[in-house]
Amino acid sequence: MEFLDSKHNKNGEARGETYEGKVAVAAVILNRMSTPGFPKNTYDVIFQTNAFTAVHDGQYYLTPNSYSYRAVIDALQGWDPTHGSVYYYNPFLATDEWIFTRKTVIRIGNHLFAK
Repeated sequence: MEFLDSKHNKNGEARGETYEGKVAVAAVILNRMSTPGFPKNTYDVIFQTNAFTAVHDGQYYLTPNSYSYRAVIDALQGWDPTHGSVYYYNPFLATDEWIFTRKTVIRIGNHLFAK
């Protein structure tokens, strides 16, 4: 899966989060791929217009560490600490009011995960 190649496996918004938080962000991307209305591959999910702040602010292009790679592998192997969430956000940094209308499933680190 292209998640694991050097072009697409980046830290992004999970940089600075716990290991579980890194797995959770990867799980959201995978969950989106199997949810109607979202793209069906990782590249298109990640680069969907306005989907991830990390793409726009450049965090996406920082070199990932070994924990980030391992977190993606764990998500690909089925670990989903988000319980099927397709959204996540930092409630202290989010500026789009729409995200607050989504049903929160769990908090992991600095992010709320939602459906």
